[in-house]
Amino acid sequence: RVGTEFARLCRWRPSLSRPAMPTPAPRVALLLASILASTLYFTLAPSCGTALRHAVTSRRATGVSSAAKSPVPSVLRRNGGKTETRGRYIQTNAEIVGSTAIPSEAGKAPCSIKVVGVGGGGGNTVNRMIESIDEADASVEFWTVNTDVQALYKSKAPNRIQIGPSTTRGLGAGAKPSIGRAAAVESVKAIEQALSKTDMVFVTAGMGGGTGSGATPVIAEVARRAGSLTVGIVTKPFGFEGQIRMQQAISAIEELRKQVDILIVVSNDRLLEVSPSDLPLQEAFILADNILRQGIVGISEIITKPGLINVDFADVRSVMQNAGLALMGIGRGSGKNRAQDAALAAVTSPLLDFPIQQAKGVVYTVTGNKDMSLTEVAQVSNVIQKMVGPDANVIFGALIDENMGDEMSVIVVATNFENPEVY
Repeated sequence: RVGTEFARLCRWRPSLSRPAMPTPAPRVALLLASILASTLYFTLAPSCGTALRHAVTSRRATGVSSAAKSPVPSVLRRNGGKTETRGRYIQTNAEIVGSTAIPSEAGKAPCSIKVVGVGGGGGNTVNRMIESIDEADASVEFWTVNTDVQALYKSKAPNRIQIGPSTTRGLGAGAKPSIGRAAAVESVKAIEQALSKTDMVFVTAGMGGGTGSGATPVIAEVARRAGSLTVGIVTKPFGFEGQIRMQQAISAIEELRKQVDILIVVSNDRLLEVSPSDLPLQEAFILADNILRQGIVGISEIITKPGLINVDFADVRSVMQNAGLALMGIGRGSGKNRAQDAALAAVTSPLLDFPIQQAKGVVYTVTGNKDMSLTEVAQVSNVIQKMVGPDANVIFGALIDENMGDEMSVIVVATNFENPEVY
């Protein structure tokens, strides 16, 4: 447009057959206006094009169809980490990097993990987990499921489900697994809603009673059907609790095994092998609950907490998915050789029903204070690598916990055994 106007001005000659041109002043003003318009166009066009391409890319990245009924956002701007859009779009707290929205909340786990305590034993385990963590740093969601209303009232879990209100009227299952199962089936819709859109679900219970033995397999089936990596961590009763309770526990464990990706069974009688002979009865049950807690924490924190060595959820899933029966060992060490002592204690733990060498998959965590060195982590790794087979898939993580003091802790979960009949 500028070139055309300039050429026309240069070719202009007075002529009776042409209309009179404007006087020189208006012509100069017209030329200057044309130059200004051209300058603005060439300055703003690239920015407008970039903004348009960014808007299209962002809509594709977030899965918004061009045919969606929601209006195109009239404003897209950053405000302290928030991406705000006007219209009917949802606001998201994220920083836009290229075409990917990355959460700006530091320390928040990218995957959803829920721990479901079923029955009395499972509820106690959840309570002890809640007591041992800082609620502000909690990255795991806790649920308690029970047929006993009184037990639910005493629970510290923020999320609770009373199952089978018509079947049990809130009075419990009466140590009958068939009633516990019927109660879970009655409330299956509530369970499905609670466990939807979850990446990993821990189902924990003390087997042998009514609610835990009957409802746990149903809850695990719901979680796995929803696509969650489902981990069962349960205990077998003490021998002094009677044969009927033990038989109910074994039947329930066999049923649960079919519904989970990985199942860890802790024998309470084996806990007595590492406990003082004068251990009070109440302390014995607390010890059993604490073992379940350590197993859940050991697996979940390897994913949720950033540490010296990080492991993502996909790594853990590759080892645990459809892994069947698993075994867990826990060891602690202190002093100069704390790393080797903790590792040896974990792989030779009385909780392991048979040698860890038969495992095809191993997940373990090393926890210590800020003085824990990479060399110590390597020492633990060497001990475990020598114990397992050469073709075993080994996943590990290292966490820093200032509450450990001079001690180091190693938790080992061994999976994919060739002959897993251990109970």
